[in-house]
Amino acid sequence: MSTDALPHRLVATDLDGTLLTSAGTVSARTLDALAAVTALGAQHIVVTGRSAAWTRPVLDGIGYTGIAVCGQGAQVYDAGAHKLLTSVTLDRQLAALALAKIEAETGPLAVAANRDGLDGEVLAGPGYALHTTGAGLPLREAAPEELLAAPVGKLYIQHPRLTDDQLAEAARAVAGQLVGVVMAGEGIVELLPLGLTKATGLSVAARRLGVTGAGTIAFGDMPNDIPMFRWAGRGVAMGNAHEHLRAVADEVTASHDEDGVAVVLERVFGLG
Repeated sequence: MSTDALPHRLVATDLDGTLLTSAGTVSARTLDALAAVTALGAQHIVVTGRSAAWTRPVLDGIGYTGIAVCGQGAQVYDAGAHKLLTSVTLDRQLAALALAKIEAETGPLAVAANRDGLDGEVLAGPGYALHTTGAGLPLREAAPEELLAAPVGKLYIQHPRLTDDQLAEAARAVAGQLVGVVMAGEGIVELLPLGLTKATGLSVAARRLGVTGAGTIAFGDMPNDIPMFRWAGRGVAMGNAHEHLRAVADEVTASHDEDGVAVVLERVFGLG
């Protein structure tokens, strides 16, 4: 099929809660659907909040060798060559100031830092609890003074009483002029370089692939996917998606445990 005849030239998928099931795997049906649309001439790109170091085991496991957008847009990663094509870091002075402003409003936070680089580890400060299915995540406990001792892509923050949405709202209100704030999953509120989103990273990757937002269908499940949906021609929220993402989606499909990505691809691309 000519790419001009395709309903979408690019399929952009989030990982956790979207492409990955609750068990942290990609179903055979979803893999088959992605293989079928790429055989027709469309391209598939992974767009995830995970850093490249955290994304690599998943991509290697499914034989993905293309470009991936990692770290909420901070990193464009060539999975086949295991090489970073771009990398954006968080200004550490601004990060420290943002943390101080947030804690002045909310009280003490538990903080983790995602170190920059191809194999950047995550340093978890006192009290930080990891809530994810991230197999292979390079995580270690660290003292507070270590967290910003070297370049970082982003910070993770948690609060003992506030919900993730409440914490993100509070952080945005007092520090939103210094850093970006996103809620990316259960227990995952992130502080990012100001202006950085999945959409900014995806637009960089899309130019390399020769495609546009208008030709893209995007799948996601969390509020950090909202900019990607606004950039793409069509945004599809998973059945398990956060209400804020569902509100801006063009459609809602089945959940990540019910092959929601495959359900839409099979219908839209006319897969038999």
